[in-house]
Amino acid sequence: MSVLKGVHFTPEPRPAELAMQVHLDDGDVAVDAIDALALSPFVTGAQPWSRTRELERVRPEASLMPSAGTLARAAVEEDGRDSRLVCGEGWTLRVVRFRNRAATVSVSAVSEELARSVIEEITKDAVDPAPENDHVEMGFWWQGPRGARRSSKPITAAPWADIGGNYAGSLHGRLSKLMSVAPAEVHGRLVLLHGPPGTGKTTLLRTLAREWRSWCQVDCVLDPEQLFGSPGYLMEVAVGSDTDSDDENEGGGRWRLLVLEDCDELIRSGAKEAVGQGLSRLLNLTDGLLGQGRDVLVAITTNEDLTRLHPAVVRPGRCLAQIEVGALPHDEAARWLGTTEGVPSSGATLAELFALRDGTADRPATAQETVGLYL
Repeated sequence: MSVLKGVHFTPEPRPAELAMQVHLDDGDVAVDAIDALALSPFVTGAQPWSRTRELERVRPEASLMPSAGTLARAAVEEDGRDSRLVCGEGWTLRVVRFRNRAATVSVSAVSEELARSVIEEITKDAVDPAPENDHVEMGFWWQGPRGARRSSKPITAAPWADIGGNYAGSLHGRLSKLMSVAPAEVHGRLVLLHGPPGTGKTTLLRTLAREWRSWCQVDCVLDPEQLFGSPGYLMEVAVGSDTDSDDENEGGGRWRLLVLEDCDELIRSGAKEAVGQGLSRLLNLTDGLLGQGRDVLVAITTNEDLTRLHPAVVRPGRCLAQIEVGALPHDEAARWLGTTEGVPSSGATLAELFALRDGTADRPATAQETVGLYL
């Protein structure tokens, strides 16, 4: 009998409790059968240990196959997804590769050591390192049908020295101080960037991820309304686990910065009445019991005016930084553009300056052009 954290596994299945039946019809495809076959030895208890790893940037030449084992099933779909089932002595492996060089590998085995060794063998040297120079690794969280999911992607991020000129000179001191923060200087758990659309708040967060990468992992939550609406999802993302430090979903003891973009409804003055417990859980994460003992920061961008935000969000001591990112004044905008032509007397946002520079200011942006604009 094997034991996992107090849970007892019986190697032989108990037909009344663990027998597995799968019904397939003409709505199923070959990969569905592979999924079911891969789960079968785990469900029955014959192989009660399971490990899964999500991979990005898988090398084309990487086989993701162990040296021993028999290929039992293989299926390729029109969208490029390649699913394979490999069986070995005491283990079963499922490998799913995608056209974008991502992959999911799952193994069930008769022991934890065997499951771990199979995963380590097939993933060793299988992934290209993250691009250097202008890229930084950022995580992306979302709530999937089977719980919280995280994917890691390299994103473009310029150093602060290269983008400082995109922001008003009056902000340079505060922004430079934020970019150079060290762990020992963290006082307050909330980074609040507010101001009109198009002023470069998202770009600042990308650069912050680059400047802090030696001590802080930056993760973007794609569905913040779900995060603060579900206690289980919040615990998974914000609290995490202190075990399995080799798992890609863990921060390895580093600080973590959770990025929540455009959370106007969550933090405006009437948020508690409008969205229920969401605001309370956010405050608890940044300055309450939930955040105690966890090295977690939260960065929020909003288009709301500071006076319209809930007073509890902006109270003294809660924010590590609270910065209004506005348009460049006329003189600075003209200097950025190299001409005063087209620059309003009131100044211009970064998005407006790029539109003037690229000659797109007088026509609506296409869907493709709006992707990645300064928010």
